[in-house]
Amino acid sequence: MNPDSNEPDPIETVIELEVPPGQSPVRIDLYLTDKTANATRTKVQRAIKEGRVEVNGALASKVSMPVQPGDRIRCTVMRPPPIEIVPEDIPLSILYEDDTLLVVDKPAGMVVHPAYGHRSGTLINALLHHVGAGPLSGDEIEDTDDDDVGLSTATAGPRYEGDPTVRPGLVHRLDKDTTGVMVVAKTDVAAAHLGKQFADRTIRRRYLALVWGVPEAKGRVEGWLGRSPRDRKKVSVRPEGEGKWAATTYEVVDDLGTTALVRFRLETGRTHQIRVHAQSIGHPVFGDVTYGGDRIVYGAAEGSRKAFMRNLFTRLGPRQALHASTLGFVHPTTGEEMDFEAPLPEDMAWVVERLRKVEAGR
Repeated sequence: MNPDSNEPDPIETVIELEVPPGQSPVRIDLYLTDKTANATRTKVQRAIKEGRVEVNGALASKVSMPVQPGDRIRCTVMRPPPIEIVPEDIPLSILYEDDTLLVVDKPAGMVVHPAYGHRSGTLINALLHHVGAGPLSGDEIEDTDDDDVGLSTATAGPRYEGDPTVRPGLVHRLDKDTTGVMVVAKTDVAAAHLGKQFADRTIRRRYLALVWGVPEAKGRVEGWLGRSPRDRKKVSVRPEGEGKWAATTYEVVDDLGTTALVRFRLETGRTHQIRVHAQSIGHPVFGDVTYGGDRIVYGAAEGSRKAFMRNLFTRLGPRQALHASTLGFVHPTTGEEMDFEAPLPEDMAWVVERLRKVEAGR
């Protein structure tokens, strides 16, 4: 076990790649970072400098050497061992359940599925226990069906070579620190039906967010979103045609003076979409460490007000004040229109009420 984390000791893995025809010249460190799962540029550069990367049978000479179409690259990397998902007795807030699906109200701080750095305590760990399933791993999922597990396994397997985890039942996700309604498929038929509804954008999704400042009463944000070139863990607004197109509509629910409670509706479902769109119009989500909402953006940043805001940040945990409040869809087997709502979580409701009493009307 690595003493600096809860991760098991890494194992040596060899990755072999062939640069495809038409690939424009690009630095080998950038190419490998883009093509290798869970890689960072720093780790790739370290591997090159330590002699663990070969190009056409010879050691890579430097991190900036360009790769060419037809180059054969062999890279030895150190990776954590595969993840086995173990059922865990974690309480779930279940809003609805039948033989086909279940709907849960996900709490803040819960990761949806296991990954490196989060091997336990996830929604999937809790769901496996809830349906009475045994442990699962990527090697087993191809020989396992939904009747064996109690959750859909049709699209649960690794999505790419080196993908460390499986995702039984998942048809969509919420960020770790975003709360609210999620639907989970128990059968492969339900997963396919719900997946199509998400793809066709017929799912009815509404979020409530506390944002800095007060936007126009109603509005729409659209454009291209993709991984930030400066920080691969972040998403940013990109030039046209780069990344994926995304659109979000919003309306102000409550004007709180220097903040506002806003209802967002997703037209698309991109990673961090609401958080990035809110930031892009100058109204980052309150408490959002990643996108600039964890500081005072509007109003005085000194004296008693500074202390007041600090207390609100502390009450949130810290996390972004974003909640998936409603979810609607057509039931995969009955055809019934179903809608579910989760009230604001206690921490977010408390912060909103404090702002309403102290700041509204300023």
